[in-house]
Amino acid sequence: MTIRYLPSPPTDVSSGWTIRTWHDLVVEAEAIALAELDSPLAISALCGALAVSERTLRKAFHNVYGVPPCRHLRMQRLLQARRALLSSDSNLTTVTQVATRYGFAELGRFSVEYRRIFGESPSETLQRTSQAEASKSPQAPKDSPSPRRYRSVVVAHPAFN
Repeated sequence: MTIRYLPSPPTDVSSGWTIRTWHDLVVEAEAIALAELDSPLAISALCGALAVSERTLRKAFHNVYGVPPCRHLRMQRLLQARRALLSSDSNLTTVTQVATRYGFAELGRFSVEYRRIFGESPSETLQRTSQAEASKSPQAPKDSPSPRRYRSVVVAHPAFN
């Protein structure tokens, strides 16, 4: 992960008064971490770029989201990977391509976590999307049964409640 240092001077966010608030720190961290999605997430590099300790970054994420930075940022990447799977054609795209595009190097772990969060495997999402697109094609006979409709479902992650 290539991190560019921010031009703002380092501040101690844990002190009582500061220019940078918890929310500002989290927003900066998200911008840096999500700017290069194809690189694995490295919290230590992120802390270096923000000029804060891991403890300070953890405190900021806990105060803003109630979860550690690695969990929140991994969830953001998972959501973006899901959007990519939902908008991709299974004949042209593979789950491996999508997973690595969003910085998931361990494909087995990606698949397990994806299933836990979204209730289906990444390949099922990709296949379902392609089947839905195929059923919309104008070649389908008019008297054939209507294609199965899928609702968009927003899954609330327990850590975000």
